[in-house]
Parts: sequence; C-alpha cells; structure tokens
Amino acid sequence: MDDDTLPAIAVREKRVIITNDKDFGEMVFRERRPHCGVILLRLADERAGTKVTVIERLMRSLTQEQIANSFVVATDDLVRIARRPGAQ
Repeated sequence: MDDDTLPAIAVREKRVIITNDKDFGEMVFRERRPHCGVILLRLADERAGTKVTVIERLMRSLTQEQIANSFVVATDDLVRIARRPGAQ
C-alpha cells in the first residue's frame, strides 16, 4: 500500500499507523495530514522480534489517550510523543 492511501484508510477506520518510514513525519508535521496516531520505530535492530518487544513495551507504558492523535517516536531506549498540530 502506498504512503498516500494508508493514512486515509487509517483515519477512516480510526487506526494508529506503526511504521519505520520517516516519510510519515513529513506528512504529519509539514503537510499536516490528518491521522489518528503514528508510531515511528527507529530501532538499531529491525528484526520482527525486536519490533514486537518495543511495541509491547509501548502498549504497557502509554495510554490510548497518549497515543491517539500523537506522533510517537520509539527508539531502543527512548520514547518521544508529539501531539498532532491542533489536537487537544
């Protein structure tokens, strides 16, 4: 699925996008495209098991309200949360 189609579907279905693609940061902050939340994984080890571990850690440590309409960047040992421009 291309980068233009996925965000529209995610908004329509009220889903959070989990990605390694830095282009989503551009879409959210520069282009101000609507979204229901994006989690950008910036991991040294890109294997599936590592991604699952990091996502599980995020789901235990963040609330749904923290993730909704936010741009979350998760590295191996750091999580940053930026609210969508104009979001409550």
